[in-house]
Amino acid sequence: MLSVPTLWTVFVINFLALGLIWAYVIRSYPSFYAARYWTGSSFMAAAGAAVAMLRVVTDALWPLLIAGTAMIFALCLAAMGVQKFFEKQVSWRATWLVMGLSFAGLSFFMFAYDSAPARITIFTIAQVLPLALSIKLLLTPHQGRVNPGARLAAIVASLIIAIYAVRLIGGIAGGFSYMHFSPAQSAVILMLVFLSMALNFGFLLMAMDHLRSEVADLALLDDLTGVGNRRHLVQRLTEECARSERSNQPFALLVIDLDGFKGINDTYGHAAGDACLQHFTLMAQTRLRPGDMLARSGGDEFCIVLPSSTLREGAMIARRVLEVCRADAEQCMGNDIPISVSIGVAQWTREMGAFPDRLIAAADHALYDAKKGGRNCFATYEPAPPLVPGIEIAVLADASLRKRA
Repeated sequence: MLSVPTLWTVFVINFLALGLIWAYVIRSYPSFYAARYWTGSSFMAAAGAAVAMLRVVTDALWPLLIAGTAMIFALCLAAMGVQKFFEKQVSWRATWLVMGLSFAGLSFFMFAYDSAPARITIFTIAQVLPLALSIKLLLTPHQGRVNPGARLAAIVASLIIAIYAVRLIGGIAGGFSYMHFSPAQSAVILMLVFLSMALNFGFLLMAMDHLRSEVADLALLDDLTGVGNRRHLVQRLTEECARSERSNQPFALLVIDLDGFKGINDTYGHAAGDACLQHFTLMAQTRLRPGDMLARSGGDEFCIVLPSSTLREGAMIARRVLEVCRADAEQCMGNDIPISVSIGVAQWTREMGAFPDRLIAAADHALYDAKKGGRNCFATYEPAPPLVPGIEIAVLADASLRKRA
């Protein structure tokens, strides 16, 4: 059986390595704040284990007090990292409260009234509490699924709690103590070393999943305006077409073009043109409903996907976007650049099937009609009725586009 000092050395090296890994994650991804807590947790656990090794050279109890408090703090930091990962409020007050009460209790049962079972009880409760609270959060579905790394971390945390419970029972009923090194201590430390590595591996999987999701999101966002890009638009339209095919529930699409945008770039420069695109994005978003999606499909063209919406509801949103642009243009003064837009509105029909390009083409037809009608207005696209003898095709084509100011 390995000696306890050797295992504590492994414990220290293990957590120092984990701390360095998390420190590298912080440097590479500064906005991933959960890694800061997990870095602190790893280094604090390494420090606690290093202090605990002093029991080899002294019979004093103060190394156990400092090491125990450091271990409790390390687990509290780990739990805070889990809270930060899931965007929950982090409470330092609760952490200081747990540490303060633990330190006071351990000190009392070391120096005022020597009781190993009482110390083990306090130490166990203080460590189990943050772990138990984290398990519930780790197993709670987020965005419709449980993170695989979070599931692993929850399983490992449960095993650690089970070991603490067995140790507590052994300390109260069987006289188990850390005062004297024994094979039982070696076995417990060995299991905790392994499980601590597995717990941090779960955290690393959580981080990888989170960062992968961030990269995927960035690939679907327009760099200039922050709304969806063309790839995201096509992906969303494909999903909506498939959903509508299954449920026969309509949805609408708005295609928006900024009027005279080339002239703005030529006259005021591309920086001013970019500012106009950003300003329009902000204005349009104020007129959308929850669930509506604004995307920049390229250049000065935007699209708005309106789930579960009819052509009439699409026209209503188009009118609202026009109104906010007109109101903003009326307030322009001096060097302010007024923004006007033309909008084409189309509704998905069963004939379009699962092909989003057909819906885009229909909305583009309506947009072209709005441009012909003088711009700064919108037009709706309605499929032509079946051909009837005596009615000219050209007449039907004109009837399929209905312009509304």
